[in-house]
Amino acid sequence: MVILGLSGAISHDPSAAVYIDGKLVAAVEEERLIRDKHAKGKMPLESTKFVLQQAGLKPEDVDVVAVPLAPISILSPARWHYAKRYWYAPDRALDAIFNGNRRYRRYVSNIRKMLESLGFEWGKFEFEPVEHHLAHASSCYHLSGFKEKTAIMGVDGKGEYATTFFGYGENGVIHKIKEFYDPDSLGGLYGAITEYLGFDMLDGEYKVMGMAPYGDPKKYDLSRLIDFDGKDFQVNTKLVNVVGMRRYKENGKGFYFTPELIKWLGPRRKGDVADDPYIHYAAAIQALYETVVLKLMDYYLGDIIKETGKIAFSGGGALNVKLNQKIIARPEVKELFVQPASGDAGTAIGAASFASVKRGVEVEKMTHVYLGPSFTNEQVIEACEEHPDKPKFRKIENVPQNIAKVLADGNPVAWFQGRMEFGPRALGRRSIIGCPSYKGIADRINEQIKFRERWRPFCPSMLDRVSREMFKVDHPAPYMTFTFEVNEEWKERVPEVVHEDGTSRGQAVSKDTNPRYYELLEEMEKLTGNGVVLNTSLNRRGEPIVCTPTDALNMFFGSDLQYLIMEDILVVKGDFPEFA
Repeated sequence: MVILGLSGAISHDPSAAVYIDGKLVAAVEEERLIRDKHAKGKMPLESTKFVLQQAGLKPEDVDVVAVPLAPISILSPARWHYAKRYWYAPDRALDAIFNGNRRYRRYVSNIRKMLESLGFEWGKFEFEPVEHHLAHASSCYHLSGFKEKTAIMGVDGKGEYATTFFGYGENGVIHKIKEFYDPDSLGGLYGAITEYLGFDMLDGEYKVMGMAPYGDPKKYDLSRLIDFDGKDFQVNTKLVNVVGMRRYKENGKGFYFTPELIKWLGPRRKGDVADDPYIHYAAAIQALYETVVLKLMDYYLGDIIKETGKIAFSGGGALNVKLNQKIIARPEVKELFVQPASGDAGTAIGAASFASVKRGVEVEKMTHVYLGPSFTNEQVIEACEEHPDKPKFRKIENVPQNIAKVLADGNPVAWFQGRMEFGPRALGRRSIIGCPSYKGIADRINEQIKFRERWRPFCPSMLDRVSREMFKVDHPAPYMTFTFEVNEEWKERVPEVVHEDGTSRGQAVSKDTNPRYYELLEEMEKLTGNGVVLNTSLNRRGEPIVCTPTDALNMFFGSDLQYLIMEDILVVKGDFPEFA
């Protein structure tokens, strides 16, 4: 059975994924292919082309097309809740009641036009609309590999109307326990404060999380933002998560918070400096988010977690690695699986996996995210020869051994190998890497290569056996979805990847899923004593992670990088290093 999953239902992060008989064969975000971060307002056109080509499929081979958006009945409390809470915007409130599935119908129309442009014949395949939060739930539960009864959480901005999901999975079936509806959104609340702190919603939440350790969460009380009694919550729409005339506006742009928030907290932050009071606001919103989610988790899922210890988590809010650290610290939690593509791009996988299981075809456990395009040495050479900057390049032998020497000498290297990652994290296929014991390497990459804020942390990739020595908690960590407290010895050994609060967002690399990267780490261990590299995404600030050799070359020549290794082809700006 061939199932094509498509995302982009909420007007951002379109992507495509293909399952064949329960095996995830290919998945890619549209932004990587069209070079437009988040690809807002776009359809997953190029990503659909890629996954079909990668899987060797034609349109007529597809049995099911699944999308993460479904019609919501007028009898559902969701539409009525929305209308009641948006009373101050009567056009939206009335639309929810009388025309509540308008966005769904428009989306299906656009999907149909896109598919027909690719040669699909509407009606020749099954069309499966999956509720947005069920797609998120499927993306984490069905791909977790958990066989026991599993608690499921979903936290994001919103889907059709739902914003927050609590349920459980048992014998492959997802059961809802509780949903919250827009505008009562924990993701929306965090996103509004993200905008207030000077970042873009959908893109800057992790920057707020990175800023938070520099502040004191007790210095400012942000509890006015939400009315929370331990089992129910309402976001304060006099301050945040607002629409229409309630929005604060600046230079013609509207934000998801009100002028009242400005009166309370002061001017919106601008620039790149992390200073008072904004660092304390970041700390306070992070603490508030953690408190509310953990208490809701206890209330709705506590008994299930105590029974089996298994949790699956997805939605954009699941990328909050500090929250995830708190979850796995709970003694009753045996294992937490966070879908590595927890944002809306991952709903392509979620919708497709849901449709597969519904049809009796169990999907495989997710063991890696290397699902995108790959390129041969010949394609890399062709890109170099055609590039206007006329790069200096040559093929080298023993790539892991030789690149480890370049790293150990204190040089950052752009590392481009194999199939591109799916999801927001660079996991050793499209990465900038450095030696984490080399003093100043993080500042150099921030200032001269990534062109981003000086206070932003970098993450380590390490041999899987090293992660058990480096971190205080032993928990699977293949996808950089958790932070861990770093043991004191390792803080001194790899200081460039330890954040202000003594934690690291680590990737434990296995030989099975990324053998060349693993070999590089082994070589670093021989040279430096540490099987660890600093790892950040291969892109500049505001750009998608690179996909093709040409993308990598453009990034290389637009930064202070001196070394780029693509497969076996080394590109340099100065002299070639001397290899044994």
